[in-house]
Amino acid sequence: MRITAVETIRPSIQPNLLFVRLHTDDGRIGLGEAFFGGRTVESYLHESVAEVLLSTDDPTPEAISRTLTSYTGFAGAGVETRGNGAVDLALWDLVGQGAGLPLVKLFGGPVQESLPIYNTCAGPGYISQNTRQRSDNWGVPVGGPARWDDLDAFLNRSGPLARELWDEGIRGMKVWPFDQAAEATNGTDISPAGLSRGLAVIEAIRAEVGFEMALMVELHGLWNRRGATTILQALEPYRPYWVEDPIRPDAVDALATLTRDTDVPIATGETVVGRRGFLPLLERGAVDVVTVDVQWTGGLTEARKIASLADTYGVPVAPHDCTGPATLAACVHLTQSAPNGLIQETVRAFLRTWYGELVEGLPELVDGRIAATSEPGHGVKLRPDLDRVERRISGAVGN
Repeated sequence: MRITAVETIRPSIQPNLLFVRLHTDDGRIGLGEAFFGGRTVESYLHESVAEVLLSTDDPTPEAISRTLTSYTGFAGAGVETRGNGAVDLALWDLVGQGAGLPLVKLFGGPVQESLPIYNTCAGPGYISQNTRQRSDNWGVPVGGPARWDDLDAFLNRSGPLARELWDEGIRGMKVWPFDQAAEATNGTDISPAGLSRGLAVIEAIRAEVGFEMALMVELHGLWNRRGATTILQALEPYRPYWVEDPIRPDAVDALATLTRDTDVPIATGETVVGRRGFLPLLERGAVDVVTVDVQWTGGLTEARKIASLADTYGVPVAPHDCTGPATLAACVHLTQSAPNGLIQETVRAFLRTWYGELVEGLPELVDGRIAATSEPGHGVKLRPDLDRVERRISGAVGN
């Protein structure tokens, strides 16, 4: 197999997303994607990566991964790592197609027939314009929320939202009601009023659906240890399934101290890169759930090794997906085949709007559970009628 062309596609309905298609000399197309800064990632791929792919005989995920991370761009979840992750995902898609097998079987077969899911309560326009993790980039439409805007709903109607999700069969939800309080103090401390506003969201959810709903509270790494400790201790009576990224994950000592000072499970990992990034967190007992992002850590090749490393320390994995449809499919294949696979993140606002507008072949979600498709590779393809996109190609399609 030879790669004859590297094609990138930027859809107008989701400016932060970049699709990557690798065309082969035998007519196959492997699909990958990168999320955040799509235009910049596109430049990197065509200027630095395309030449490697086009000049390599029979490129494989492991060999290309090692080539692309041999010197620079491997120590942070920046442009190079996101671009490399997109290529890696597309290569695995090609491997699966060549073998005629879904990735879950290539990875050793499913450990579970399906996975429980939780709904991250974002809206269709969440973080679609730029890469800032701030409330002014939450994408809630001016003049009122759009359909499926679960972010506006959890801030203002968290009880009814929880009931709606429960009635759909969804038994997990993630909210972030403390972010605006962090913006007010740079995460140094939280006022009694700010704490009360955030806890009111949590209280309403528990009052509506009780403790059977797995409730995740996201803090987006915006706090230092003082503020995070106050919030986590206040959350203890509500028994969150986990609190995610209370502190930046590279503050390993602070996270380890936080785990000792509170009784709330801590999840982290979506912005951690590679096994070497996760190792100190696992060694220090600073993480209870690994939320690796398949794209941002460099691809499935590295994410599988991270899952195995976490399993060595008795820590489950619950991959992050708030990023794109091909990544969601890849996450399901990975989590379903991992012995320590715990739960899969989904965003119903994305699944019911722009995911379905861009691709076909998404894994099916039934009664709050999800399973990988039986199609070769990861199973996701761009819709043939996809329009309103910008394309760029290195190499020659169809040769």
